[in-house]
Amino acid sequence: MKRARFIADGRIHDGEWKNGVLWDEAGRDHDPEKVVWLPPVQPSKIIGLALNYADHAEELGLEKPPEPVLFFKPPTSLTGHRTPVVYPSGVRFMHYEVELGVVIGRPGRRIPESRALDWVGGYTVVNDVTVRDFIRDMYRPPIRAKGWDTFGPVGPFLVDREEIPDPNDLDLAAYVNGELRQSGHTSKLIYSVQELIAYLSSFMTLQPGDLILTGTPKGISRVEPGDRMRLEIPGVGTLENWVVAEETLQRGEQR
Repeated sequence: MKRARFIADGRIHDGEWKNGVLWDEAGRDHDPEKVVWLPPVQPSKIIGLALNYADHAEELGLEKPPEPVLFFKPPTSLTGHRTPVVYPSGVRFMHYEVELGVVIGRPGRRIPESRALDWVGGYTVVNDVTVRDFIRDMYRPPIRAKGWDTFGPVGPFLVDREEIPDPNDLDLAAYVNGELRQSGHTSKLIYSVQELIAYLSSFMTLQPGDLILTGTPKGISRVEPGDRMRLEIPGVGTLENWVVAEETLQRGEQR
């Protein structure tokens, strides 16, 4: 099942995407071009992984980390499919990051790696938007770089765990204005989905809805106001957002 949250007819709906049609909880269909897409999850915490692909660490001239490098992304950074991402005034280098998002389905602490996928509720596509200007080294939590409002596009769907036989066997791709800029495969994760769940739950309780960003592969590049980003993970979804200058948004122009 592919679950979706959206606004239509002045109401928030918890619906489903089935056979190319968007349905609400009452069984009514909606035009996906006319709804406002919301993040399909409402996490209490969002945990990000930096440098979880060796080629991305090499791209940045950094060593492979000896253990997972973590950061928190605030829930206020989340935004939905087909919504604007704000380019903050004065920044010089903002980029996309295509990532597999893992959503926890039930509470867990000290989860064994061998059974970790039993705690997964589903998967989604995440764009971990980042301002490179504010990252000085990997040991300084990049909250300012990654925590701006709208810097966490997620969706369009939450795909049930059963529909993804192996989260460590998925292609990822990011396009800007139709040009392929980034591609990778989750088999290249330094720490697999199961390892991440076991590691995180060794010191914190994971709760239903918690969102784990598993990291991004090599291929980051600059985006500018007016650019359109399309992130794809086959079987999970295609997430689209456009970049809007903060000054333009303040004038009430979003497209």
